[in-house]
Amino acid sequence: MPVSDSAIIILGASGDLAKRKLIPALERLFHKKEIDDTCRVIGSGRTPFSHDSFRAHFDRDREFSQLLYYHQGIEGIREFVYALKNFKRIIIFFSLPPKVYADTSEALYKEGFRDETTLIIEKPFGYDLDSARQLNADLQRCFNELQIFRIDHYLAKEAVQNILVFRFANAIFYPVWNSRYIESIQINALEDIGVEDRGAYFDGAGIIRDMVQNHLMQLLSLLTMEAPVNLEAEEIRIQKMQILKALEIKRWAKMQYQGYHDEKGVPQNSKTETYAELEMTINNFRWNGIPVYIRTGKAVHRKGTEIGIRFKKGPQLLYNTAGQIPPNQIIFNIQPDAGILMDFMAREPGGSGRISSTNMTFCYSNSFLDAEIPEAYQKLLLDAIRGDRTLFISAEETELSWEKFAPTLQDETPGTYERGTLPPSPLGIDWIDFDKYGSACRLD
Repeated sequence: MPVSDSAIIILGASGDLAKRKLIPALERLFHKKEIDDTCRVIGSGRTPFSHDSFRAHFDRDREFSQLLYYHQGIEGIREFVYALKNFKRIIIFFSLPPKVYADTSEALYKEGFRDETTLIIEKPFGYDLDSARQLNADLQRCFNELQIFRIDHYLAKEAVQNILVFRFANAIFYPVWNSRYIESIQINALEDIGVEDRGAYFDGAGIIRDMVQNHLMQLLSLLTMEAPVNLEAEEIRIQKMQILKALEIKRWAKMQYQGYHDEKGVPQNSKTETYAELEMTINNFRWNGIPVYIRTGKAVHRKGTEIGIRFKKGPQLLYNTAGQIPPNQIIFNIQPDAGILMDFMAREPGGSGRISSTNMTFCYSNSFLDAEIPEAYQKLLLDAIRGDRTLFISAEETELSWEKFAPTLQDETPGTYERGTLPPSPLGIDWIDFDKYGSACRLD
């Protein structure tokens, strides 16, 4: 059934996120009949729009545009919303700087928003453990935890959601998903662009805060957690929390690309890292002793996010008497071209008897030609509107993650690397050659 009788308020609606992501996602949901014409989308911000000029700002089709309204500022917005209709639910998206989240939630409460209200907030959820605790406390003074939806858009990517299906819907993989068979877990998240116009924000964060503590920890949790009792949000959250509790960060290294200090908004003496490499372990029965490697950086040689599972080498027998056969590997391509690849050995045709490495490949673009792969915000907005918390982050998760990463957030003088290149591993890690797999599902 489509969502009905709901008001979706976007605070900061004149900004870039609303124009590029939120309004187009809501329009797609409307045309897919996931939300119906009894709903309204109300923009709010400092810019003085009329209803018509606000609709023209987004240049969407006429049928959807008739659902768009605008109210300048927060004062009086509840009265304005309920003058449109007596809505059953109110969903409020904070497309705002994180520093105003607490004050904004208090202002909304003073306006009279109560139990019918859902708040959707973007990362970062704090800057460190203390600030995350303070933010959660400030939000929860006005709204309870079940009303607060913390977005991590990585979790809405189809390839990420498919991790649990791959693990728990395929009996062939479940028995080998442990330290007896796996040699290492590797997560690789790279960007070929620098900080661009986000210099001021990024310099106050760094790549560990911006990527590792949130996005990549969510990937790792889904990849390594125990099977939940069911697929309810709370059961999945419990299992993810167990991974965070067992996590130990062993080593890390930070680097900064040459020319970073010349970026707009970046101070000349900045020690902020644009590249980080980490070694971790998960101290539980399933994963004890298995290294987890994470590598992420900006302004390197290519864009791509991949997860690699490297299995242990087979015994030196039969075809592998000299130990020459490389280990089997499973690669999850998360973006930009989603898919899953598995390396294995096969006999070459002919009489030579030689064997060589090949792979089996699953690509979303090939397997689901007629299916629309929804953009992340489309999925997240629909889940939040419906009250499904599965892909959202709890206060407890955010605080525990910040606690684990506290040692890595101290000021350190980073090494340097040349822009447009992938630096050699500062920790001496034997990385999977992810470049070889990054284009496997690319449509030419």
